Amino acid sequence: MGSLDGKVAFITGAARGQGRSHAVRLAADGADIIGVDICADIASNGYPMGSRDELDETVALVEAQGGKMIGSVADVRDFAALKAALDAGVEHFGRLDIVCANAGIAAMAFRELTDEEDLQMWTDVLDVNLVGSFHTAKAAIGHLIAGDRGGSIVFTSSTAGLKGFGGLQGGGLGYAASKHGIVGLMRTLANALAPHSIRVNTVHPTAVNTMMAVNPAMTSFLENYPDGGPHLQNPMPVGMLEPEDISAAIAYLVSDAARYVTGVTFPVDAGFCNKL
Repeated sequence: MGSLDGKVAFITGAARGQGRSHAVRLAADGADIIGVDICADIASNGYPMGSRDELDETVALVEAQGGKMIGSVADVRDFAALKAALDAGVEHFGRLDIVCANAGIAAMAFRELTDEEDLQMWTDVLDVNLVGSFHTAKAAIGHLIAGDRGGSIVFTSSTAGLKGFGGLQGGGLGYAASKHGIVGLMRTLANALAPHSIRVNTVHPTAVNTMMAVNPAMTSFLENYPDGGPHLQNPMPVGMLEPEDISAAIAYLVSDAARYVTGVTFPVDAGFCNKL
């Protein structure tokens, strides 16, 4: 028997990267998955987003683990579309137990930007990362409370949600601000939802081997950040974590093994926050 047998998880940004990894891991532990992804590019972001084909591949990988998954196209910035996708999934599976607010972008450009470009990066990053996380929670909380079984919400933050780095451009500042903002959202919801036995936590990865971290714009930013590459290296001898490393933390936080863990900022960072 799996630790999540009979449970249903809602995961945003599920087409690839950490979202896909979380879907596969939670399915392996017994959960069925409601997954969404934008499946379209965001112009200011500077690297391609997940595609419909990649979302379909996630569904196939979940099914290979013996789980079931509904994969829908929805933009976390669009509350109505996000809620419709989740509501349809809950109607299909009959319940909701776990929420992984994972969708996020990191818009970086190592070049001089116009004011318009800079402001657009700021707005898009905040809208996807912070507003999208709020939308995800708002769409899900009613289902979790109605189930009367408790539940777990995990927001994906970042080491940039605990420490101050990101440069001077709107994208980097927006990333740090949004990931810090997610912590405030988490802490407030953890208090508000505790009487319902709904636990709320954040996970804070260091760099992870996904498109967000390995695209050319991000690589240039990291190489040219003040103090250079060494300033942003992990103390432990690993350059980047794999998505599965973060999924292992998620799997713990949403399981009954963590049934009294709430309001926690959970770094999975190879010592990065301790160093910086």
